[in-house]
Amino acid sequence: MFTFDSMFEPLSHIYQDLLDAKRKGEKKFSVLIDPDKLRLGRMDQVLDLAQRAKVDYFLIGGSLVVNDMLDKVLTDIKKHCDIPMILFPGNSFQLSYKADGILFLSLISGRNADLLIGNHVISAPFLKVSPLEIIPTGYMLVDGGIETTVSYMSNTKPIPADKDDIALCTAIAGELLGLKMIYMDAGSGAHNAISTRMINTVSSGINIPLTIGGGISTPEKAVENVKAGADNIVVGTAIEKDPSLIIEISQAIHEVSKKSKEVS
Repeated sequence: MFTFDSMFEPLSHIYQDLLDAKRKGEKKFSVLIDPDKLRLGRMDQVLDLAQRAKVDYFLIGGSLVVNDMLDKVLTDIKKHCDIPMILFPGNSFQLSYKADGILFLSLISGRNADLLIGNHVISAPFLKVSPLEIIPTGYMLVDGGIETTVSYMSNTKPIPADKDDIALCTAIAGELLGLKMIYMDAGSGAHNAISTRMINTVSSGINIPLTIGGGISTPEKAVENVKAGADNIVVGTAIEKDPSLIIEISQAIHEVSKKSKEVS
């Protein structure tokens, strides 16, 4: 029997795609679009390059995004391409039906109750009836050498860059709590990317997809990260400065997947 709820029942194709890729050893590449920073005049260039590069996902969000700008960006993307759009919300108000999915983020590296559960309670009624595919995600901030916007806005301390054991235990706790993905982030504009040692340590200790972002500005660094165990690489700030990096980084990441298939 058709009901209002069934009309909005989302298809779990994004997360299933991530799981299938992890099982096969394939690596994913996501472009982070912050409507606050990426001027709309450059959007067409980014979308064209993303299509040519076969980017896997767009993450859409930022710390200070307003909803009318968010909706405009999502609408513009949908007009130009069919790359899945995943909300990466900086707060509980950055929600839109125009996206395909949302990272339902719990900031498990911090001790701010609002970002562990408080904001989730506020947004739950909206998400319950939305068509968005909801991906419960353990979000972990790692020290990237400077205080980033996200650490300031979240009022939390990042995990020290050399504390691999803390990162591992935090990620394991997130998985045991039922979160479906771990997202380790050094933050926008980080001076230092997350170390490959920490990535390898965390990746080796969990069975759910691992996303890495922050401070990745070259194809070489992206490749280092996926070889260390990252399943999905997110790049934003570097692409805002030089959109042509989309092609270079995407080719480098997907080449690792290609070689992995040949070996297997």
